[in-house]
Amino acid sequence: MATTSFTKKTLGVETVEPGLTPPTATNNTTFAKKPKLPTSKSKRREIPEGLWTKCPKCSSMVFDKELDENLKVCSHCQHHFPIGCRERIHSLVETCTFEEMDAEMTSVDVLNFTGVASYTSKLESYTKSTGLKDAVITGIGKIGEHRVGLGVMDFGFLGGSMGSVVGEKLSRLIEKATEKELPLIIISTSGGARMYEGMFSLMQMAKTCAALAYHAKARLPYISVLTHPTTAGVMASYASVGDLIIAEPGAMVGFAGPRVIKDTTQAELPPGFQTAEFLLDHGLIDAIVPRKEMKPRLLEYLSYLTPGKKQAAVAAA
Repeated sequence: MATTSFTKKTLGVETVEPGLTPPTATNNTTFAKKPKLPTSKSKRREIPEGLWTKCPKCSSMVFDKELDENLKVCSHCQHHFPIGCRERIHSLVETCTFEEMDAEMTSVDVLNFTGVASYTSKLESYTKSTGLKDAVITGIGKIGEHRVGLGVMDFGFLGGSMGSVVGEKLSRLIEKATEKELPLIIISTSGGARMYEGMFSLMQMAKTCAALAYHAKARLPYISVLTHPTTAGVMASYASVGDLIIAEPGAMVGFAGPRVIKDTTQAELPPGFQTAEFLLDHGLIDAIVPRKEMKPRLLEYLSYLTPGKKQAAVAAA
């Protein structure tokens, strides 16, 4: 059997390799093309929403489930994220002991406020997004063995602004606590008075403080808890007249914002101005309490401030 051979050039030298048949060239030769892989413009990995949250203080990525279990406190740097009023109530009171008051009370646009959006449309929008009727929830509940009047504000509803409904609900809570001889706790977070209601919102400052005066006259304790942020009309009224004033770490507390104060005074503000730590050093607040320690610390304060009530309850039992 005859064998064929072909030649090839290697480094300019022509060699012959026997026994190998070169492929026959044809005009119908076709080549299969590889499919193109999709290429993205950016190599950044997309993180699904609702799974991780970036901490604004330490820039760590925190798993949302872990964040919820930790009461919205960063496990790396202890930064306190905003928390809804219902979550806060759940973290403080005993199970199934909170009796909400005035749950259906809603604001009305008595001034027919007009602007980029009407006040009525704003209320409807925030009610739909938060599930709240207004910026505060009030009621009677138990913290440990103590029955207390509890009011908790929510910054997620129109910036926690104080309108007629917020003032009325808090005033009714204070009056109920006075009537039932209960200690009172109000947890504040607010951007101030609600501009949509004009002078009606400013009147709530005097109304709530008047109710607190009767509560104090009955020698009943009032604990004010300041969270980030607590400013303007709320800080200038009921938030700053507690028998005991405590705050969460890093909370911004003050009347006007730092920029407004700097522009008004034409002076450089000291480091940490209007933070809870700065105000503790200067005597405006009595203690800084981390969120996870809030319930046991409130129990300690209530036991100290109501020794006569506890003795009477023991004697009655």
